[in-house]
Amino acid sequence: MDVRNGVPWEEVEAELLKDPETAQAVKDLEPEYEIVKEIIEARIQQGLTQEELAKRIGTRQSNISRLEIGEANPSLRFLKKLAAGLGKELHISFR
Repeated sequence: MDVRNGVPWEEVEAELLKDPETAQAVKDLEPEYEIVKEIIEARIQQGLTQEELAKRIGTRQSNISRLEIGEANPSLRFLKKLAAGLGKELHISFR
């Protein structure tokens, strides 16, 4: 449980999500957060720094950083390179 200023994050999140506009905005961003989470987890599981991953795929560390903090909108080509650099396959689906 992450507690800041004495209030658990889960309680703060629950309160924020009571607002329909906020809840919709979070839902709209879910695919972006999901892919970023997968990339970060795969990189960390392999013990790679952002710099090491960047070198593997022929890009700069700053590009990996921007992606991981949600400031980038990567192309499909870039995601394929990332997947290959992580020894993974990229799968995209509609649900």
